[in-house]
Amino acid sequence: MAKAALLTIHGMGEQPHDYADDLKRSLQHHMGAAYADVDVHSVYYQHLLKPNEQAVWKRVHESAKVRYDQLRKFILFGFADAAGLENRKEFDDSVYEQAQAEIARALLAIHARRGPDTPIVLLAHSLGGQVMSSFIYDAQKRAGGGQVTAGIWKPGRLADSLTPAQRKFLQCGTVRAFVTTGCNIPVFVAAHQRMHVKPITKPNPGFTWLNLYDPDDALGWPLQPLEGGYETMVEDRAINAGQGFLDFMTKSWNPLSHTAYWTDDDVIKPLADLL
Repeated sequence: MAKAALLTIHGMGEQPHDYADDLKRSLQHHMGAAYADVDVHSVYYQHLLKPNEQAVWKRVHESAKVRYDQLRKFILFGFADAAGLENRKEFDDSVYEQAQAEIARALLAIHARRGPDTPIVLLAHSLGGQVMSSFIYDAQKRAGGGQVTAGIWKPGRLADSLTPAQRKFLQCGTVRAFVTTGCNIPVFVAAHQRMHVKPITKPNPGFTWLNLYDPDDALGWPLQPLEGGYETMVEDRAINAGQGFLDFMTKSWNPLSHTAYWTDDDVIKPLADLL
């Protein structure tokens, strides 16, 4: 019987369904027999955005001469992901709501398999940090009697169809740690006045938030300077992502480090310790 659960959520860009497989192998190698005590679940939301992104890329790539194909493709898919999640998010069945529904399904699977007291570690990369943070924020706002205008916590949407026990579990009260890598939450809050920048509140007294970022990663940011609560909620830790030989040569010293976090020892070791 697993003693803890790990829930992963991917970041921006073109992501395969098996995006967490290398992470799982690295964790298993590091944890050894203890890995058997971890129930791993992954959230996948890229399929909500990928078809249109692929269509735009195909039209541009086939009809115009452009350079830096892979960089352009990453920018197109990455920024389209961010824009798509925020566009008309208050509409029923918006991408924002559908992405939250994917998180809910993964959490409900943990609830069904392991029970309501299962301790959970959340691991979110890049845009996934914003998606997961918004999910928890909306859940807490609804639980506190506030008005939620978008997502599954909006009145009449998915959360209302669940049992009280399921809704309570989705509020992340058993989440012991939130680990973010290459997090770009500052990009989403930069346009807000400082008094309106507020993080989630701790879902439970033992909750911790570890934010790992590479200073060479232009898409990964420290969170403590945001203030408003981030300065006491989050532990920022600067790392050098991409320490394998090939990654070191091609990624660790430049913005491509954004794609090198989840197999790096500076991520795997603290994650394994938390689990």
